[in-house]
Amino acid sequence: MRSPDKDQKFPLANYERLCFLKNVIQNPNIIVGDYTYYDDFENVENFEKNVKYHFDFIGDKLIIGKFCMIASNVTFIMNGANHLTDSITSYPFAIFGHDWSSAMEGKSYPTKGDTVVGNDVWIGYNSTIMPGIRIGDGAIIATNSTITKDVEPYTIVGGNPAKEIRKRFTEKETMKLLEIKWWNWTIEKITQNLKHLTNNKIDNLYK
Repeated sequence: MRSPDKDQKFPLANYERLCFLKNVIQNPNIIVGDYTYYDDFENVENFEKNVKYHFDFIGDKLIIGKFCMIASNVTFIMNGANHLTDSITSYPFAIFGHDWSSAMEGKSYPTKGDTVVGNDVWIGYNSTIMPGIRIGDGAIIATNSTITKDVEPYTIVGGNPAKEIRKRFTEKETMKLLEIKWWNWTIEKITQNLKHLTNNKIDNLYK
């Protein structure tokens, strides 16, 4: 039994626009699980360029689970993009220094914490994920979506701002899948169960 090598940068022969993402990431504040892939029309190095406003001094993380599918031009907006929203103006005076340097004394820019993408999540082309969003396991994000709210597991969302389109499974089936957590199986067990994972007969995964 031979499975794809999770530590291989380019898992498709003679094709360098799809990568196993964890093998190209340089930023320690971006954490990616095994077998998650990124497909880019131009260069896979674009992924980190599309993680915007991700400043070290803020310390927020982008955490992506296993077996995710991320299309070209997906953008993650991180907390460095945030401005004051409960003040008269949102203009960032302090960053320009001089007599404005003390403008943020006693104040802090809002932060929504880490951005977390679950396992087995498909994010469609040209989608944007806003800061601090949590996307549940098995969710699907439609092309050109802007995600401004958390996405529940095994839910399809789309639009700007994104709204729920439908659930992928019944509530009972979703609970079973979240209990099984197939992405945590050994790669040998996953390989043995491919015919079940690629159909919709969830009970077969228990056999």
